[in-house]
Amino acid sequence: MSQAAPDQTFTTHAMLVPWGQFAQAIGLIEKLEAIPIRQKTRDHSPQTKLIEFLVAILGGLPYLQDISHGAHPLDQDQTVARAWAQPGWADYSGVSRTLQALTPENVSQITAVLNEVSQPFIDREVMLALRDQGRLVYDGDLTGRPVSNSSTTYPNVSFGHMGDAVQLGYQVAMVSMHSPTYGRLWLSVAQHPGSTVSCTQAEALVLAAEARTGVHPLRRTHLLRQRLAQQEAKLQAAQDKLQRREAAWQTAQPRLQETQQQLESWQAEVTRLEGEYQAKGRPERPHSRLAQARRRLSVQQRHLPRRKEAVVQAQRRVEKQRQRVEALQAEQAALQQRLARFEADNATNPSPIQALFRLDAGFGTGENVALLIEMGYEVYTKPYSHRVTAALRGRITEATSWERVGANAEMVAWEHTQVGRIPYPLDVALERFHTGSEVRHSALLHYGDDPVTQDLGAWFQCYNARQTIEAGIKEGQNVFQMHHLKVRSEAGLLIQEHFAAFAANLVRWAAHWLMEQCPHLDEPFDAKPLNVKQLVQVAANTSAWVIWQPQGCLVKFTEYSAFAGTTLRSQGTWAFQLPLPLFKSCLFAPS
Repeated sequence: MSQAAPDQTFTTHAMLVPWGQFAQAIGLIEKLEAIPIRQKTRDHSPQTKLIEFLVAILGGLPYLQDISHGAHPLDQDQTVARAWAQPGWADYSGVSRTLQALTPENVSQITAVLNEVSQPFIDREVMLALRDQGRLVYDGDLTGRPVSNSSTTYPNVSFGHMGDAVQLGYQVAMVSMHSPTYGRLWLSVAQHPGSTVSCTQAEALVLAAEARTGVHPLRRTHLLRQRLAQQEAKLQAAQDKLQRREAAWQTAQPRLQETQQQLESWQAEVTRLEGEYQAKGRPERPHSRLAQARRRLSVQQRHLPRRKEAVVQAQRRVEKQRQRVEALQAEQAALQQRLARFEADNATNPSPIQALFRLDAGFGTGENVALLIEMGYEVYTKPYSHRVTAALRGRITEATSWERVGANAEMVAWEHTQVGRIPYPLDVALERFHTGSEVRHSALLHYGDDPVTQDLGAWFQCYNARQTIEAGIKEGQNVFQMHHLKVRSEAGLLIQEHFAAFAANLVRWAAHWLMEQCPHLDEPFDAKPLNVKQLVQVAANTSAWVIWQPQGCLVKFTEYSAFAGTTLRSQGTWAFQLPLPLFKSCLFAPS
């Protein structure tokens, strides 16, 4: 009896095959297919076209039309469709129509699926980070998605600062977590109009991170109570000042009325005397009653503008102080609400974790820094205002000892320093960078238990390690082509953001999954360090033979590819030890 020929097919998108197998293994495809999308199915279901959009992002396609008109059209690759458990792919126009047909409810359902599939990976990395490092490390940022300044077809766009220019487009708030296994995991993305600025998004970033990891530090309610006591003293002083200014206003008004009455009285007297003198033909002498009345009238005429200005100024001072009191009252009410919320957080968080949050200067306003401190975080940031840097430079003397912390960087630091209106003392540092003949300065801020002033090099390295999120943003723009907005529907734009972040995570998860099955793989498949750019732009767009097996498949790169001779084995199973909820919160809680 002759042996049956192996089930073998060809693809020009090699890496999309094992990634499809992995997507099946983690239940992603099954859950996406279960989402009800109100669109008729002709040749392809709307769910298939939704999955096709994700696959196009994983393949690094710059434009949606590249699905059908690229050098190797994805919609003609039946092997990839099979790997993703689909009967085939639709033309790019069909994908576009499906994205336009998505409702806000569909967007919520899709993001819920992505979050559900991601959660086991996030939970495991939280457990490992707390076990190995004792804390979680988050990075947050805001990145621009510019479009043509003359465009009128993108919904909800506005002009804002994007890079070094003001452009039309969107802003995307992103949060990542340092992962012991994968290096970087995206936790959250949120799209905003282009006019959105970083300083308005700090709390939202922190809450998004906490929502995804399910853990948070102990809120520093004792500091918040102290701040409230100081706020009450400020409010009382402002109210006392308001009373004094209202009293001054009340005093100024009768004086104005008296001056106006005197003016009218002397004007009438002058008029009467003028008539009397004229009737009797009497001359007006320098010391006559008419001359004296004219002088009295002149005095009141000079007093009147000053009295009016005094009333206006007193009224302005009252209004300004009243606004100050109202602002302090609103701030006090907000702080009281925050205290109540934080006390409730602590009451339901018996085993808090430790966590570090790094943000750039755009988030470093006094209120944001205070908020992160009160939320319990170790805070690394830069000041929002350049005045802080200028003030620190004013402290420098010839005797100041600078410490080298980088090839062209030096630092000097002060601990427990009051900065601007931030209610808590901070560790502050002044950096200077030598770039040719130019010397540039910037400042760093820190709050927490890390003894940063004792090791400035470690402080410098820790803050600048937030470049991991900047690298992630750059990876999203250039590898997953997020500098090209592929669609113009509101739902499609949101899904593209979520799919791109999820794709960056999926590539990392799948690389480790493949390494478990093929432990002797070479770069870029060895996952340490993972070359995502090469995997997406090269390996996902090169040729291979795929041999299908009952439990998965073999992907053999052809001799014409950059990875000739490499074989990837992917089995349709996936499992690792999930962390118990107890381990997330209790086992690694600080003593």
